[in-house]
Amino acid sequence: MKRLIPYVLCGLLLGGCARHRIIPDDELALIFHDAFLTNAYLNTENVRSDSLRLYEPIFAHYGYTTEDVHYTIGNFSKRKSARLGDVVEEAIDLLEAEGKIYNRAVAILDTIDNVALRTFTHPVVSDTLIRVSALRDTSRLSFVIDVEPGSYEVSLKYRIDSLDRNPRGLRSSMWLERRDSTRSNPYTTTLRRNREESLSRRFTADSTHRRLHIHLLTFGETPQRPSITVRDLKVEFTPPTRDAVERLYEKQLNIRIFADEFFRGALSPQDSL
Repeated sequence: MKRLIPYVLCGLLLGGCARHRIIPDDELALIFHDAFLTNAYLNTENVRSDSLRLYEPIFAHYGYTTEDVHYTIGNFSKRKSARLGDVVEEAIDLLEAEGKIYNRAVAILDTIDNVALRTFTHPVVSDTLIRVSALRDTSRLSFVIDVEPGSYEVSLKYRIDSLDRNPRGLRSSMWLERRDSTRSNPYTTTLRRNREESLSRRFTADSTHRRLHIHLLTFGETPQRPSITVRDLKVEFTPPTRDAVERLYEKQLNIRIFADEFFRGALSPQDSL
């Protein structure tokens, strides 16, 4: 911010210093504040301008002319109890205070997003313990879930112990199914043996998807007797942020005055077709 000071002051000091009104320090700080913002905008937008006319609307807003600003700045050297640097610092303090307000506003919005997401994240599949010790039990490790737009987080812990009779090559396989029955985001991983392992995977569904397929145990060769324990299985759904925030407002503020049935009842039979 302080790098902008020479740019502002050099421009303001140009021109003659005929006798005009002296601007009070607090108002001059506000003028500097607005000039800083103008310069920041010009730098951000890559706008080139060498004319003091750029600042004239700022001066006029506070009831002063360019000559008034010239005279006030030039007069600082004659005022023993005043320092131009103090006015500049006041303008910077104003900008920094505003920045904190805006940062806080952004932080509050971010917090609302996070609260909304936490509020409406919920498990669609949950099981603390699944033991599979026979081929007929393997169906307990397969799930097909109807999906809506949002994210689906699959997480679990598993252990394949020494009683498992399958050769190496046991895998987990997951994918999203599109509405045209094709697969999207396929994921396959080889399962490790003789120690507890963690597995997690996130899928993001949109309006083109209709199902999530989760097969935690697939066989590479002729299936033999399995022995696998799955703990803390969870599939959590999180809606899109915008949807979650809207739901949060509806829940907390009760802004929906009329229920959907009210509008449906108002439709004529012809309209409802």
